Amino acid sequence: MPSQTKNALSISESRKSKVQKLSEVSHHRTMDHATVLPWDQLIDRNQYPKNPEHLWINGTRYCEGLTEEQKLELAWLETARDISMFIWLEQTIPALYMGYITQFHDRIAPELQEYLMVFSKEEIVHTLTFKRFMTKAGLAQWNPPLGLYELLTVTLPRMEPAVGVLFTLLIEWVAELGAMHTSQGEDIEPMTRTMFHAHHHDEARHIAFGRWISESFFETATPEAAAEVRMMSKKIIPVLIDMFTYNPEIAEHTSFEFPIRADDFAKIEEVWRSEHNGRINTERFSKLYAWVDKLGLRA
Repeated sequence: MPSQTKNALSISESRKSKVQKLSEVSHHRTMDHATVLPWDQLIDRNQYPKNPEHLWINGTRYCEGLTEEQKLELAWLETARDISMFIWLEQTIPALYMGYITQFHDRIAPELQEYLMVFSKEEIVHTLTFKRFMTKAGLAQWNPPLGLYELLTVTLPRMEPAVGVLFTLLIEWVAELGAMHTSQGEDIEPMTRTMFHAHHHDEARHIAFGRWISESFFETATPEAAAEVRMMSKKIIPVLIDMFTYNPEIAEHTSFEFPIRADDFAKIEEVWRSEHNGRINTERFSKLYAWVDKLGLRA
């Protein structure tokens, strides 16, 4: 167990003022649930909510023969998965971060406690907004991401706060990069594009905070503690990338017979390793890959 006199969550002095700035910006320029979208207008399900070139099975033999209507359906279902992933993540973070504040209230600096609270408040607003959008668009929420939900609700609450911040950062950064990479084209359904863009402004601050806390952890952790976290990260990152690239649950949502059964592991692996998805992942996750490689977090 760590010494009771040691800070439970630390950041370098050079970064402390940056965290204070994040709080100040959030107090004045954060997502407002009531005004972020024109809730009185319709969501146009006849427009693509994402770049159709980024459909999970695009570039594979399983996309051949699909009609335009089926591809549009897939695009909306994949967007529902992306939003569901945000919901499952963002409704767990307040409990995780407020739990850290409660447990280590005398061992976390006031400016870090403040931003953990701000972070948590923004995640609640995001969750409310995403759920309202899903209802308005007629989209069903997908199941929790297998393994990652247990990580957030069972494993991380038992670990030191900096480790919790790191792994929520990794999950959130993957989802954020993926959403922005595919949703910001001019021909994308307007409310979908606007929602992800507004969400991005808050998420950019969350990602900056996560990076600064994580970098400070590796600068001060013992070699043994750093090695343990790196080993854990090297196992989780590939699973996270695969999960975002293609989720087999889609076979249970389509109105037509999907070409890949949810339990056909050979075909699922084929889609995960397709040249098309490899290229897209290299493009959309380039910033994440550069950062985790710098810290030795990826195999």
